[in-house]
Amino acid sequence: MKFNSAIHHRKSIRLKNYDYSQAGLYFITVCIEGRHCLFGHIPNDSMILNDAGKLIASQWNELDNRFPSIALHEYVVMPNHFHGIIEFVGKSLCGYPSSVGAIPCGCPSSRNPDLTIGDVVGAFKSLSTNEYIQNVKQNNWQPFAGKLWQRNYYEHIIRNEEEYLKIAEYIQNNPLKWQEDTYHI
Repeated sequence: MKFNSAIHHRKSIRLKNYDYSQAGLYFITVCIEGRHCLFGHIPNDSMILNDAGKLIASQWNELDNRFPSIALHEYVVMPNHFHGIIEFVGKSLCGYPSSVGAIPCGCPSSRNPDLTIGDVVGAFKSLSTNEYIQNVKQNNWQPFAGKLWQRNYYEHIIRNEEEYLKIAEYIQNNPLKWQEDTYHI
């Protein structure tokens, strides 16, 4: 079907007019294209990572070396998706150090001017895809059709400590709820 802007219009899932380079905490979810289970399995409510899943965890844990202005918090590699919390470190309230629960003010002193959440997620997806492809060729990992990751990602701006604690608990307990998970196919 030919593209028709009157009926084929993508709506951005990003918060309109929000500066995603601001210091603060972000919850992200990235899914495998087609939701194929490539990163391991969950017997008895516990995630067992295969080599590909270990690669994803390793790429995640290296991000703060690549981007010194971020800090990584809770994360989980699931069979066909990934959840994590990224903190953009800096001044989240004018003149006050970053802390969980602080809402970014948007003033210049609270920003990471050259880095956005999209840059970090994009690097994570790109680096993990390239390494996964190498392992498909060299170590006979399960190939994927088209792309490893879905085109976009889900993100949520964490606004306070209560939200942070709920999301951190959700991430930690995600394998326990795999049978009910919306990403489980």
